[in-house]
Amino acid sequence: MSNTPKPTDINFHKVSHILEIAFDDGSRFNLPTEYLRVYSPSAEVQGHGPGQEVLQIGKQDVNITKIEQVGNYAIQLSFDDNHDTGIYSWDTLYDLGKNYETRWQNYLDRLKEAGHERPEPQHLKN
Repeated sequence: MSNTPKPTDINFHKVSHILEIAFDDGSRFNLPTEYLRVYSPSAEVQGHGPGQEVLQIGKQDVNITKIEQVGNYAIQLSFDDNHDTGIYSWDTLYDLGKNYETRWQNYLDRLKEAGHERPEPQHLKN
């Protein structure tokens, strides 16, 4: 059994593309949909072993279309780019929240190293 805190509240803000999640240890994270999409726990994104991760490009405007609870341990997110195979366990969501800044910078660095520009998301433009 995991010692990871459990969610007490999950709210999706469709306009701002933010999944807000609160945990029973008092932690609260605002996770952008692009971040959740590029760090999807699916094999399509993570590969089938270390070093097989697939860099996700052009996901700055992706949004969530559906959130389904999976048992008492996870949610499954469906994105509007037809990606729906990632099951986000409470452990994964907590880890993504706790390590957001480091992981986000890593993603931006990997995009740059691969020669990709990340345009400003449409939903953030005035």
